[in-house]
Amino acid sequence: MRARRTIRVLIVDDHPVVVSGCRAVFAGERSVEIVSAADEREALRTYRKVRPEVSIIDIDLPGASGYELLRKIRKEDRGAKIIMLSVNDDPAFVVRAVELGASGFVSKSDDPRRIVDAVYQVTKGSTFVSPQLAQSVTFASAQARVHPASHLGNRELEILRLLAKGRAI
Repeated sequence: MRARRTIRVLIVDDHPVVVSGCRAVFAGERSVEIVSAADEREALRTYRKVRPEVSIIDIDLPGASGYELLRKIRKEDRGAKIIMLSVNDDPAFVVRAVELGASGFVSKSDDPRRIVDAVYQVTKGSTFVSPQLAQSVTFASAQARVHPASHLGNRELEILRLLAKGRAI
């Protein structure tokens, strides 16, 4: 049986379809209240105002990466419970999120109910990684360690992300 108290969940994604999809998935969950933000600045303001029990953050945000937002929230609130959300299933992304303090990781290609499971698990103090991602990380851990992105710092990853979008540095 799931808890009856209200769990505030902050969804940070710049795609309205993703936010709407998350709202739809949680629609049957009376104990969950959804708030949302589309970028890092709005997310920080909303986080400070609402103090959600769980934040779900897309890795690829406009302006700053979800990893950078994760780092900023954890700097302000060491107990923050954050689930990273990504279209990328590369184990290196999961490892990076966990290294930065994420409590969970869900792929956008997962069954949508996985995100509900993740929120309840993380709210209880557990961690959550989608089963298929957990298996990938387990069996590709050596490969993830040698992946070039796993050796880059936060700023280096941010520069690469901007370059990939065609921006000048």
